[in-house]
Amino acid sequence: MAGVLRAERVWVETFTGLRVTHFSGLLKVVRERGGNGTLRGRPWSLPLAERVLMVAVYYRTNLTMRQLGPLLAIEPVSGTADAADRLWIVDGTLIPVRDRKVGASSRNYRFSANVQVIVDADTRLVIAAARPAPGTTADAHAWRASDLAEHCHDVTVLGDGAYLNCGMVVPRRKRPRRPLLPGEEDDNAAHRKVRARVEHVIGRMKNYKILRDCRQHGDGLHHAVQAVAHMHNLALTS
Repeated sequence: MAGVLRAERVWVETFTGLRVTHFSGLLKVVRERGGNGTLRGRPWSLPLAERVLMVAVYYRTNLTMRQLGPLLAIEPVSGTADAADRLWIVDGTLIPVRDRKVGASSRNYRFSANVQVIVDADTRLVIAAARPAPGTTADAHAWRASDLAEHCHDVTVLGDGAYLNCGMVVPRRKRPRRPLLPGEEDDNAAHRKVRARVEHVIGRMKNYKILRDCRQHGDGLHHAVQAVAHMHNLALTS
C-alpha cells in the first residue's frame, strides 16, 4: 500500500481530503479493528487499503455510480505486434437488471441483459466488455452489434457454438448421421478446456453483487461491468 500511496499521493490527498500520513493512520485504525478479517461469504478480492480508499472517496465526494463508473472503466486492449501470439476467449453472460429499457425477459426467467466479455486465455485478464444488449439477444447477434471485433484484429478468438460464422474458432459441429471423428472429439475437448477460463472469470466478476442484481438505470449496468472488470484485473495484477 505504501508504494501505491507514494505513486498516487496527489490523488489520495485530492479525493479523500486527507494527507497520506493521515490516510495511513486511518488505514491502521481500520486494520486494528478487524478490517482484514472476513465475516461470512467469499474473501475480499481487493486489498484493505484499496477498499478503505474507495469508501473514503465516496464519503468525501458523494459521487453516484453514474459519476464514478466511467472513471473506473477498463481500457480496451487493441491488437498489437504480438497479436498473432495471443489467444482470447469470448462469452456472453446474463445479468439481471431492474431497468426494463435495458433488459428483457430471458431464459433465466428474469429481466436480464446480455453482456459480451473478452478474456485473455493466458492471463485471465478482461480485455473488453460490450455494452449490454437485451437478454433475449443471441450471443452471435450481441457480438456483431458490439464493437468488440474491432479489438480482435489478427488475434485468435475462441467462442462456443453460438458464435458460428463470427470469425472465431468454435467447436466442431455434429452433423445428422455423421458422428465426429476421434480427432475431432479431441479437438472439442481441448477447446472446452480452454474456453472454460472465460466462464471462471465471469464467475469471479459476479462475486460483485451488483452483477447479480443490478438496480442501476440507463448506463448504470454498462459502467458497473466496466468498473468490475477493471477491479478484477487489478486484483490479478496487484
